[in-house]
Amino acid sequence: MSEDIELKKNISNIKRKLMVISGKGGVGKTTISVNLAYALALKGYKVGLLDVDIHGPNVVKLLGIDNERLTGGGDSKINPIKLSDNLKVISTASMIENSDTPVIWRGPLKMKIINQFLRDVNWGELDYLIIDSPPGTGDEPLSVVQLIKDLSGVIVVTTPQEVAMLDSRKSIQFARQLNIPYIGIIENMSGFICPYCSKEINLFGKGGGEKAASELGIDFLGDIPIDKEIVDLSDSGKAFIKHGDKGSIAFKKFEKIVKSIESIFNSNRNKREDL
Repeated sequence: MSEDIELKKNISNIKRKLMVISGKGGVGKTTISVNLAYALALKGYKVGLLDVDIHGPNVVKLLGIDNERLTGGGDSKINPIKLSDNLKVISTASMIENSDTPVIWRGPLKMKIINQFLRDVNWGELDYLIIDSPPGTGDEPLSVVQLIKDLSGVIVVTTPQEVAMLDSRKSIQFARQLNIPYIGIIENMSGFICPYCSKEINLFGKGGGEKAASELGIDFLGDIPIDKEIVDLSDSGKAFIKHGDKGSIAFKKFEKIVKSIESIFNSNRNKREDL
């Protein structure tokens, strides 16, 4: 059996495969990926979270499982870390000696490990596979596109600043040129919620993501403000969507984004543009 056939067979029971991308670093893409995966799992969906940020894998840190290591299954496959009955996680961070050890790999090795994560991991049946990709349009996201022929779509994360918007547009063009469906844009760090008075302050501006979505003719999924609770919980390895204040503005906005994504697939909307 060829590797391609093995890979296709191994992920054949994954209904929806979503890649979260960004044009530049520092926009909170991993925070979005982790909380999106956790939110869907809490809703009862079977979810896999795949971290393909080979050089900067932070998914396990945000989930508090950075000391756990991957194990082998009896079928010669790799067992993902099981965070709950509904959430499985894979990351290179769970393979290296410690968090200070750099991964010094070139393109072919990165392609090989991503291939292995798709082909040799016991994913089982999943409703969603959320793929956290590093910033840019290089080796890792391109490898995912080449390996997953039926990628369900990409979600672009940006911040309100103009420089971030320029890079997010490249991410959309990346999807268009490779004929990948795109789900929409999320604007992260959209305003700051003061922890003392709960007032919103637009530190980095606001509305850039919605404007870009409108100009590009794609969905704007929503915005999430900077919230100290998100920062504190992430640093302590706890998902905001599970442990955060459910009455907060940030929680409600995140919940709305998750419902929008859920609705897109439940209504079977086709997000592929005619090229």
